[in-house]
Amino acid sequence: MIVVRRLGKRLFLTLLTLWLVATLIFFLAEVLPGDLGRTLLGPEATPAQVAHLDAQLGVNRPLLTQYISWLGNVVHGNWGKSYLTQQSVLSVVVSRLGNSMLLAAFSLLMVIPLALIAGTVAALSRDRFADRAITVGAQGLIAIPEFVSAIILLLIFSVVFHVFPTDAQIPSGAGVPDALSHIFLPAVTAGVFVFAYFTRMVREGMIDALSSAYARTAVLKGVPRRTVVWKHAFRNALLPTVAVIGAQIGGFGSLVVIESIFDYQGIGRLILQSANGHDVPMLEGAVLAVALVFILANLGADILYGVLDPRIRRRRQVA
Repeated sequence: MIVVRRLGKRLFLTLLTLWLVATLIFFLAEVLPGDLGRTLLGPEATPAQVAHLDAQLGVNRPLLTQYISWLGNVVHGNWGKSYLTQQSVLSVVVSRLGNSMLLAAFSLLMVIPLALIAGTVAALSRDRFADRAITVGAQGLIAIPEFVSAIILLLIFSVVFHVFPTDAQIPSGAGVPDALSHIFLPAVTAGVFVFAYFTRMVREGMIDALSSAYARTAVLKGVPRRTVVWKHAFRNALLPTVAVIGAQIGGFGSLVVIESIFDYQGIGRLILQSANGHDVPMLEGAVLAVALVFILANLGADILYGVLDPRIRRRRQVA
């Protein structure tokens, strides 16, 4: 009963956060510079034509009226149509979001195992050469901006050696190997920072776990070091990274740059295109979808953290 009540509270806070984010998205999108009718019709249109199109689109209504209408439509699954292409906002957003999540999932599948290994090796080799090399390497990777690493990877593996295509968009009907070859470079670019960050977190978590009282007690009792490391310390070292993984699953900020450089039709590029074209319904829908994924991913990570950490379960039982 306590767990159900706490879960209900989390869900309520999630819905409240989502409403606040949606409200903020709407009002920020509405204050974008430029006249929508003028943007769509071009500089040759007369003021009367611009005013007529603004009236058709409903953008000349009071802002509060537009907000109530938009929010009601969003709740009922009607996200409107693109001002530029007349496509359904929801269908385009779902398609582009699926592309970005495919890219992010492939990146995390590559990065997380490598980061776990590197962080563990660094912790077990604390203050030795391997530890210093991994730590310095991780610091260096964090300092490299995404557009720099993307350009370097493109030049080396696409322009010079022709190993991977420069266009990351997966062709229609492509097989799995061909599809992975197209998204490999953007996935690596997206994973560089995540790899460095996860490696540092795993290293610190492993060092703390191996220095804890239960680990020292296990060693004094004669438990093999391998068992102490992998059965006890490793699991506890993973706990701090769970929340970070949730944030990375929902974090599409860096994908705006990566998808633009690699010409990948994802949600990040859609946001940029919609903002440049003053396509307000598409911009609102894309940003709202990203916010929804981010909030749900963090909620899932929070729940998973509580399941994995017995201390939290005991506190809940006491409460």
